[in-house]
Amino acid sequence: MTEPGGGPSGLGPMADVQLLAEMLRSDRSDVASYARLLAGALAGALPAGMVEVELRRGLTDRVTGREGRPVAVLVHGQDRDLELREGPRGAVEGEIRQVVRGTVVSRRPVGVDLWLEALAVDLNRIAARDALERLLRPDPG
Repeated sequence: MTEPGGGPSGLGPMADVQLLAEMLRSDRSDVASYARLLAGALAGALPAGMVEVELRRGLTDRVTGREGRPVAVLVHGQDRDLELREGPRGAVEGEIRQVVRGTVVSRRPVGVDLWLEALAVDLNRIAARDALERLLRPDPG
């Protein structure tokens, strides 16, 4: 059970973001693990359309009707997009894109740690905005 204004841990948005970052840091072996956590576990907590997962489907996937395997995760923030992509030899590569009015104006390759920090900042913004909206929303009762 969560406390009012708290997230899944009941400790508040900042603690939840730190917990998420630790979970993501613990398994940085492949894009699929990030995709499962971001698109799966967080899908209900994040605004619709915030997370996109790019899948690669091989012939076997098509024949058996499977979705394929995740090769990239794109998180749309307020003024930037954060992408993790499977690079050469399966390494995970990060990129932060500055976005102005829907147009990417710059791209910067980053390591996974810096990508996670940027994600934490974006998630904190969402949590703070949601908390403010709840405070300002008139009580229906």
